[in-house]
Amino acid sequence: MAEGADPSDDVRLSPYERLALWGIEAELRRDRRFARRMGAPPARGWLGLSVALLGVASVFLMVVGIRTSDPVVLWCLAAVWPLTLVQGIRLLCHPGRDGRPRNGCRRCGGGRPRNRCRRCG
Repeated sequence: MAEGADPSDDVRLSPYERLALWGIEAELRRDRRFARRMGAPPARGWLGLSVALLGVASVFLMVVGIRTSDPVVLWCLAAVWPLTLVQGIRLLCHPGRDGRPRNGCRRCGGGRPRNRCRRCG
């Protein structure tokens, strides 16, 4: 193959083969475990957004609850605050942008330091 040439120029697929290839690629895109093995970064957008919105709602309910002492507002705060904490912890424990954990063994993703990892040795 010549330098700078597009590899797709050398291969011609029939419509049936293209359709089969698209189906296989669609199946692979839906498989989260496969994507994790291939090193695809996890989708983080919704988790961060949910933590931000729950945090704003918690602060708002806290301020309104303190000012009014309304039991309904305080019960809403009691329901929203644990969700905010759980989502915040999930966000902090989530792997970094490159898909590797923030601490522990970087090769296998274990929670132990690399020199003590049982999986890697």
